[in-house]
Amino acid sequence: MMSENLWNYRCGVTETGQGLSVIGFDVEATDGKIGLVEEESNVVGESYVVVDTGFWIFGKRVVLPAGTVTRIDPRERKVYIARTKEEIKDAPEFDETGYRGPGYRQSLGGYYSRSTLN
Repeated sequence: MMSENLWNYRCGVTETGQGLSVIGFDVEATDGKIGLVEEESNVVGESYVVVDTGFWIFGKRVVLPAGTVTRIDPRERKVYIARTKEEIKDAPEFDETGYRGPGYRQSLGGYYSRSTLN
């Protein structure tokens, strides 16, 4: 099922940065920078990054499933996401207390699996 695959990195994405933390990396949507990685999880089947969007959406934080990451560039310190700024802006609200839980991941997975994939 597509929403399950969203919580794992795509083949080839993590091999370039094996064991590399992406915390502090810039995050680039298909149409520009959206913020910085604030937190990450590399648990198989539950991988994601939490992005602080800063002034772009006035301090909003978003969780992006690992499957939305298309490339990690350790040299440029950038994480590339296969979604537009608008798709990320319209994602389900960040849940400060429940974002690590399966219910929140399920609602996010439903949203991101419906949005366009590159």
